[in-house]
Amino acid sequence: MTKGQQTELCPGLNVSRETITRLDEFEALVRKWTKGINLVSKASLDDFWTRHIVDSAQLYLLAPPDWRVWADIGSGGGFPGIVIAILALELKPEATITLVESDQRKATFLRTASRLLRLRTNVVSDRIENISPLGVDVLSARALSSLTQLIEMAKPHLDPQGIAIFPKGETVQSEIDAAYSAWSFALTQTASITHPNAWILTIKGITGA
Repeated sequence: MTKGQQTELCPGLNVSRETITRLDEFEALVRKWTKGINLVSKASLDDFWTRHIVDSAQLYLLAPPDWRVWADIGSGGGFPGIVIAILALELKPEATITLVESDQRKATFLRTASRLLRLRTNVVSDRIENISPLGVDVLSARALSSLTQLIEMAKPHLDPQGIAIFPKGETVQSEIDAAYSAWSFALTQTASITHPNAWILTIKGITGA
């Protein structure tokens, strides 16, 4: 739905035509590079916008309004990290996004996409457990690991008031139960707008282990 010069990317998130154009350019880059390396599954290319762009963009709405530094771990093909960086270029131009990706080929893609799209990103080519604490306001990860492991990865890198945002699928409740056996944390569970059986977990105040 378009209103004037704004387009509703997903419910509650309106962006400019320039941002939509950047997202289209990013899609073209992912499609091109996926021919050589596995950035996304080829089956998902038929529904690329919903499966990847909107699915990533909805995470932006869960971040606190005053965030300034965001880290995306296991960024892979740039979901949600590059999508967040594209949105931030318009909506929060002072922010920076760190993309952590240990696969060198995917890290090269992330750097290339960031340069071509003129984004404010920092790509770190290493495993998250090997890098110094980032002290971020928001940390995200999409389809990377179990919730218990994600919390372990996130805790050293979050600011004391920071939050972690993790999309999860149909096994969400069993993952939450397992995570609570190892950690204490405050949890908000939000229904995904792109899949009826998917959820987005917002986590803060991590203690334990």
